[in-house]
Amino acid sequence: MQFSDLMVSTQDLTAPVVRRSDVVVVGGGPAGVSAAVAAARTGASVTLLERYAALGGLASGGMVLVLDDMVNGSEITVTGIVSEYVERMAKLGLAVFPPEQERYSSTEMWNKWGRWGAFDFHSHTNPKPICYAVAFDPDGWKRVSNDLVREAGVNLRLHSWFSRPVVDDGVLKGVVCETKQGPQAVLGDVVIDTTGDIDVASRAGADFAQDTYLTTLVFRLGGVDTDAAEEFEQQNPREARAINRKIKRMLGGAWELWWLKTPVPGVVWCNCPHLTGYDGTDPESLTEAEFDARARISEAVDYVRAHLPGFERCYLVDVAEQMGVRQTRLLQGEYVVTKDDITTRRHFADTVARGRDYYTPYRALLPRQVDQLLVAGRHYSATPDAQRMSREIPPCMAMGQAAGVAAGLAVDAGVTVREVDPRQIQRRMRDQGADPGDTPAPNATLDEPSEVVA
Repeated sequence: MQFSDLMVSTQDLTAPVVRRSDVVVVGGGPAGVSAAVAAARTGASVTLLERYAALGGLASGGMVLVLDDMVNGSEITVTGIVSEYVERMAKLGLAVFPPEQERYSSTEMWNKWGRWGAFDFHSHTNPKPICYAVAFDPDGWKRVSNDLVREAGVNLRLHSWFSRPVVDDGVLKGVVCETKQGPQAVLGDVVIDTTGDIDVASRAGADFAQDTYLTTLVFRLGGVDTDAAEEFEQQNPREARAINRKIKRMLGGAWELWWLKTPVPGVVWCNCPHLTGYDGTDPESLTEAEFDARARISEAVDYVRAHLPGFERCYLVDVAEQMGVRQTRLLQGEYVVTKDDITTRRHFADTVARGRDYYTPYRALLPRQVDQLLVAGRHYSATPDAQRMSREIPPCMAMGQAAGVAAGLAVDAGVTVREVDPRQIQRRMRDQGADPGDTPAPNATLDEPSEVVA
């Protein structure tokens, strides 16, 4: 019997089964690609579903073009698949980061690396210390994503927008996607939700909390003389600050630096405007946010061209095809990570992923109500305050890799994902070149070992 001869029904919807895999990953952003590749490397058959025409999520479509939050002092804490991305993009000339000998605090190093975004944004010193962070090109990210997925043997289905879960007596059996050919079902033994908004988990019946944070429609400017802009800023700091403050007000706010350099000469990226009061799960709200952002961008670009040295001939290269949504639904799983967990650097015996100086337990990837489902990425099980401190791309990729490894181990052993021993995940993560955070840093707070998942 062919897959096309099989049908599944969910509520009032009937859809042909177009694929059956051991593991189904929904969402092809950084966490999703990491999960799919990691699962495939365990020997599992994997299908990766993505709604857009390209992989990369907020790293490419959302153009969040700096990898940060992955060092604790001089130690690089987030490794694994994210490291493979950096290495491959650097070979293409599409990733830039400071060499180890230049990662320290000085005016000279700030002037050299500050506008690459390669600094410790948590530091209160001035100038902020330069650290390991990576500026990259969005199309370079897409290219490397494609290469990793193909090399791992992942079955990729783009243009497939998740619609409904296939649930049988509390067990997730697969998903239904909307496509140009109508609804299509993809079945699997384990499903990993990396949609960023727990679209799968929330519709499958998992508990979640909901909150909002900033949304941003990132844009890039070309034709910028970055040398002239930096020279003006360094020689006229008071005047430059005044101009930049006005630009940031036009944009509704921005981080400390509203523009940063990219690996493409003359092209800068702008992680703004910062918009508040919009709901990333509401299409009407997102539509309003798109219009609001574009109006602010247009006004700001006109002002920049007229007033900021180095930007006299700048032009709008592009606006991100994907709105940068930082927080919507958050899983309330087997363990909910708190702000105190982050700030005290609480280490768990079932830690399977690291961030800057915090740890993610396996239980924070496990929904309570739905079986054979894992969650990885910015929507993991955390309080809103904790998520705002732990949602950057590299730690989300570490979560994705851990979820992919766990799914592969479950399939291989014929057990549920709840039954996978976190110690096996840790070992397999290390086999894949990742640091699962199983060894706590000296400044970590140790949790009680009795909290380990059996």
